[in-house]
Amino acid sequence: MRIRAILFDKDGTIIDYRRTWVPINREVALFAARGEARLAAELLRAGGHDPETDLVTPGSVLAAGSVDDIAGTFRERLGARTPAELNREIDRIFSEGGARHSVLLPGAEETIAALHALGFALGIATNDTIGGLRASLDRHDIRRHMMFEAGCDSGHGAKPAPGMVTAFAAAAGVAPTEVAVVGDAVHDLEMADAAGAGLKVAVLSGTSPAEVLAPHADLVLASIAEMPGHPAFSGGRS
Repeated sequence: MRIRAILFDKDGTIIDYRRTWVPINREVALFAARGEARLAAELLRAGGHDPETDLVTPGSVLAAGSVDDIAGTFRERLGARTPAELNREIDRIFSEGGARHSVLLPGAEETIAALHALGFALGIATNDTIGGLRASLDRHDIRRHMMFEAGCDSGHGAKPAPGMVTAFAAAAGVAPTEVAVVGDAVHDLEMADAAGAGLKVAVLSGTSPAEVLAPHADLVLASIAEMPGHPAFSGGRS
């Protein structure tokens, strides 16, 4: 079936993960550790972020998890030392940090504009909160092209559950089989599969390498910049 709508992941797909989130991860861990540098390093490691190299493990909670996932991982390590309102404070730091640090991947604005011009219905689905999504994208020329946005707190569930895809398809007036889901993590592709999406597109611009993504994807691209010229996206809604 023809693809008529495209649902993008945010971080690692549109936003440069490393340049945006490495400093934010460090800030969140230091807050949760109440300023103790050694404990903050332990929290980073527990979340999948190596504090020595700043490499982030594909699929780890700091690479792909929701605020609740990250807070849960930190809470397991901290026990009674867990700060009050940890979830809320992580969300606040993420939102403020996203607004301050967010950097788009090369060609992201042009790619989104080109796909919109081709007639595709476009949306974003992230395990960030909806406030975090808006904070990290508001200073870029992306959101005006999107007819759908969903975060982990938007009422559609979190990845890899299918809810964000099915909600997007309904909002766009298309069947899930007419939706392409594009992301840099296995949970993006698992969400697409669970929803019966028509095309699962992996991009190598985030935290996961091809050997991790390829078994779950129909199509593997270096980045979304390859999409407008690809035969799979030659049509649009017309």
